[in-house]
Amino acid sequence: MNYSPNHNSDDPLQKQTKTADNSHHESGGASFNNERSNYSVSQQRQDNTMSDSMNNDKRRSLTTYNHITYFLYVISYFTAGLLWIVPIVMNYAKRHDADGTWLATHFDWQIKTFWYSIVLFVIGIMIITFALGGFGVSMLADSDHIAIGSLLLAAFGFLIMIFTFVWHLYRIVRGWIALTDGRPVP
Repeated sequence: MNYSPNHNSDDPLQKQTKTADNSHHESGGASFNNERSNYSVSQQRQDNTMSDSMNNDKRRSLTTYNHITYFLYVISYFTAGLLWIVPIVMNYAKRHDADGTWLATHFDWQIKTFWYSIVLFVIGIMIITFALGGFGVSMLADSDHIAIGSLLLAAFGFLIMIFTFVWHLYRIVRGWIALTDGRPVP
């Protein structure tokens, strides 16, 4: 027989040893299985404790991150909207880290608020531009009726822009309050 370390696993001696080990574990019965079971339970508790700790750290980190993005949205009002792009990029960068948590609603809330605000604001600008002749269509003519119609249309576009401004601010404040309270946003 060849007892070198390179021998095949089909060796009969190895099969006997494996069988003897298995019978030892089976006959060792309750004490071995009990120790093994206790070890796996304690290992699982340790893993759960570590997992909970990591989840708490991740949750705190994402909560702080969301506070920063809400803050940047508010600050963007004082920079004529120039900072709007920073929080939306930040939201897209960390959005998937929050999947399956209540914080995911805040990321989605901020992203939807951004895009709906952009669309509504652009619609308002387009209406004003069209009404005042910015697209090459001269609405302000010599006739008083056309001029009044153009000014009313421009006023409607301006109202859409004001509504968008107020709606955006409302959504940011509502979301930030919910985040501070530790609640998801609807």
